Amino acid sequence: MLVQDRSASKSPNPPKSTEIQPRTLPTLHPSRFTKPKNLDFSTWASENLYKIVAVVLLIATVAALFFLRNVGDTAALLCFESKTQQLETIHFPKIDWQSVQPITDKSTPFASFRSERWIIVSVSSYPSDALRNLVKIKGWQVLAIGNSRTPPDWELKGAIFLSLEMQSKLGFRVLEYLPYDSYVRKTVGYLFAMQHGAVKIFDADDRGDVIDGDLGKHFDIELVGEQARQEIILQYSHENLNRTVVNPYIHFGQRSVWPRGLPLENVGEVSHEEYYTEVYGGKQYIQQGISNGLPDVDSVFYFTRKSDLEAFDIRFDNRAPKVALPQGIMVPVNSFNTLYHSSAFWALMLPVSVSTMASDVLRGYWGQRLLWEIGGYVVVYPPTVHRYDRVEAYPFSEEKDLHVNVGRLIKFLATWRSHKNRLFEKILELSFAMAEERFWTDNDVKFTAAWLQDLLAVGYQQPRLMSLEIDRPRAAIGHGDRKEFVPQKLPSVHLGVEETGTVSYEIGNLIQWRKNFGNVVLIMFCTGPVERTALEWRLLYGRIFKTVIILSGQKNEDLAVDQGQLDYVYKQLPKIFNRYKSAEGFLFLQDNTVLNYWNLLQADKNKLWITDKVSKSWSIVSTKSSTDWFTKQAEMVKKVVSIMPAHFQVSYKATSKGEEDLVICSSEVFYVPRRFIDDFIDSVALVGDLEMHHKVATPMIFLALDLPQNFDPVLNTMFYEEKPPPSNSSTFYSTRVPAVHPWSVSSEQEFIKLIRVMATGDPLLMELV
Repeated sequence: MLVQDRSASKSPNPPKSTEIQPRTLPTLHPSRFTKPKNLDFSTWASENLYKIVAVVLLIATVAALFFLRNVGDTAALLCFESKTQQLETIHFPKIDWQSVQPITDKSTPFASFRSERWIIVSVSSYPSDALRNLVKIKGWQVLAIGNSRTPPDWELKGAIFLSLEMQSKLGFRVLEYLPYDSYVRKTVGYLFAMQHGAVKIFDADDRGDVIDGDLGKHFDIELVGEQARQEIILQYSHENLNRTVVNPYIHFGQRSVWPRGLPLENVGEVSHEEYYTEVYGGKQYIQQGISNGLPDVDSVFYFTRKSDLEAFDIRFDNRAPKVALPQGIMVPVNSFNTLYHSSAFWALMLPVSVSTMASDVLRGYWGQRLLWEIGGYVVVYPPTVHRYDRVEAYPFSEEKDLHVNVGRLIKFLATWRSHKNRLFEKILELSFAMAEERFWTDNDVKFTAAWLQDLLAVGYQQPRLMSLEIDRPRAAIGHGDRKEFVPQKLPSVHLGVEETGTVSYEIGNLIQWRKNFGNVVLIMFCTGPVERTALEWRLLYGRIFKTVIILSGQKNEDLAVDQGQLDYVYKQLPKIFNRYKSAEGFLFLQDNTVLNYWNLLQADKNKLWITDKVSKSWSIVSTKSSTDWFTKQAEMVKKVVSIMPAHFQVSYKATSKGEEDLVICSSEVFYVPRRFIDDFIDSVALVGDLEMHHKVATPMIFLALDLPQNFDPVLNTMFYEEKPPPSNSSTFYSTRVPAVHPWSVSSEQEFIKLIRVMATGDPLLMELV
């Protein structure tokens, strides 16, 4: 209407005639030139008063506008800051559970269809042979969920296919949060299946064949009734209260393989269970199957264990008994070989704000913790499917949320408690707490709220709560309650290793090393490219030490690498010391030095270790004939020593030969035990802002902490050369010394070469290559 009015409007002034009118020239007025005025100020002011007033008003107006403009900017800034705080604030959703209206299927041809057993798959390409085989499983309905990459003419006889268009018409709240090109759209499929009578849901993918084509042969399909298997299930022991996660592949014969979602710091735990306990079956609401061929492994395993283009074909022990997880212990759970019973349907929600390869793993840990609230548990089953390795690139970037956060998440979940009285309220509370801890974002809190409302809308009844067993006093496990099972050690030919009878001896060594250094933190400074070496160093040393801290000149959050400056790295150590207050000690190591940990067993972990007897590493420089740098460093040492407490000064001066001498130590490797940590921190504080170099400060601190004759001599026999050889050579390396310097590792190929030479001392290292 406005447009029409605007186009029809007339000009208020009609156009004038174009006829030319004659112009009359002006004539000069006789009084044009007036008489000269008096320049007296009072006269001038009185005659120009209106001008003066106008100028004053103009200046006042400009000043007022300038002031208001500044006030406006400040208000705008405050408003922006307020908005930013609002964006950072995570709001707890408010839900009126009683007002949730039912959602029925009114848009698909399957509105009247009902089935109790569903197989749900995400499809991005035309039907695979494995998917065609899934359709043939009797008694199960396959539901294929499309995304933006799915061919528009996708079709498979016997399967229900939901395209993006069909999904958009279902009316579910979760649709607002789902990405278009991801498998997490299976969330729509879960709700659709529940809406159409689902009691069991098998979460699958299109590259796995169910072994023998029968899910009932492998899983516990029925938990109650005549068809249920009333049996006792083997269960991991809960005696070790500090253990919160296990690698189930060890139980099924593959101790050198680990599942996606297992914290990398737990990869080195390869020993089998000393004993198990038992639990009555019937509440294994989440059932995780093992996959032969290409099991669920992470990109670290996939890249470091793979040779050329050879496809993985890993086999597990199909005769090993299924095993349950007690409350307090978790296991990685995936989205392509897992059976969910209706009591755990709420745990099917796939988070949307994390990377795709992390979504189902975070869901699994989140769901397991909440499963304890209803008395349920997870059971891991022998091989149920065979997945085929397509020899494709495995994206590490898609797993960044796993390697950085999963260990912290498990510890958080184990200690999380809720006092809510209904399961859905606990679910929402935990999702909110996980957002506050930055395991996922506020978007997943809103997504959880939408998911829970959709569950109610499709008729799902939330299970009743039960008291947590982990909060009850646990009875001691008697000998009669201990059940033994020794897993097979299946050949690991895919790792380039044929296991023999010597494996038990090698495993015994690894356990001994782990026991000796399992509470020691390794702090490693990498001068090489961390994107090529950080994970490799963690794999190598993470098998032995409590934690491996990686420092580098550049921070890398994806690889959990902290930024540091090698010249002053000792100043960063106190923060790390305070972070691990329960650690037995801290071992510092530069990446140009190889640590032969098997030769450190005899060292006293209550003493200081440093290379004070290695002449090429530890030296005394006279500042009389030295450069300005040495002179300035010596002056700083003198200044710090002068303000040291008495016991520090006495110890330091007992070994220093004079104020003109400066002790230099290359400090590539040294160890500080727990009993010296506070003194070390105090010594660093004395240095303060002085730019004392790492090679000067470290020996000064060590000499102040204790007398050299009290140092443990373990590093005295290390192999040390000042200049590296032309190339890393096996002739340069020795397994009989505690450490070797220098050794360069800047690529995966150089790391593999290092592993092969170190395998002489630790044969199990060959499994890393």
